[in-house]
Amino acid sequence: MPNAKEQARADALLADYGQTYAREADVKLRDTPQPLYQLLVLAHLLSARIRASVATDTARALFDDGMRTPKRMSDATWQQRVDALGKGHYRRYDERTATQLGEAADQLLEQYGGDLRKLREAAGGDVEECKRLLRELPGIGPTGADIFLREAQGVWPEAAPYFDAKAVQGAERLGLPKSPSAIARLVEEDEYPALAAGLVRSALDKRVADDVIAHAGG
Repeated sequence: MPNAKEQARADALLADYGQTYAREADVKLRDTPQPLYQLLVLAHLLSARIRASVATDTARALFDDGMRTPKRMSDATWQQRVDALGKGHYRRYDERTATQLGEAADQLLEQYGGDLRKLREAAGGDVEECKRLLRELPGIGPTGADIFLREAQGVWPEAAPYFDAKAVQGAERLGLPKSPSAIARLVEEDEYPALAAGLVRSALDKRVADDVIAHAGG
């Protein structure tokens, strides 16, 4: 069981930095095709060496321009995708990402009928197989697969608890347990995605960890 200091820090992290990246991008995550696809797009964008706020802004720009489903992403022109990426200031990788988003949408439509739940079914409840299948999609590498599953564990419970290396790095910075199973004991199961997001923010920005530790009383 976590000690009092660990629990106080976990509670402070959730309170101050526990918004999931999906929520930040206005994705109302459910186990249905459209929000799962939007999470995949967000994971793709977040996996680049770019600020998370730029990635979430860019995801909203793509969705606002109608590219909310694999079919709409596939039907959009390459230039329309580039333009939407530019609206979110995702400029360093815009041309390559525009191509990858189109290719990934085409592959998702061809292999899974545009429904990531069929990828889940193909994985047969095996998280490592799910990661492998996700990595087969253009633009989704190991980091993107981790991001997707960190957030999707809220609606795909077989993936939980999912605290990848980046989340564990954040836990270490906060003086929290460093194994996924021990981290999971800090919160209720439905809070795993929010805790994971907070831990990642702590890993990415030491000021987050310092703020949480101060809020928790040291």
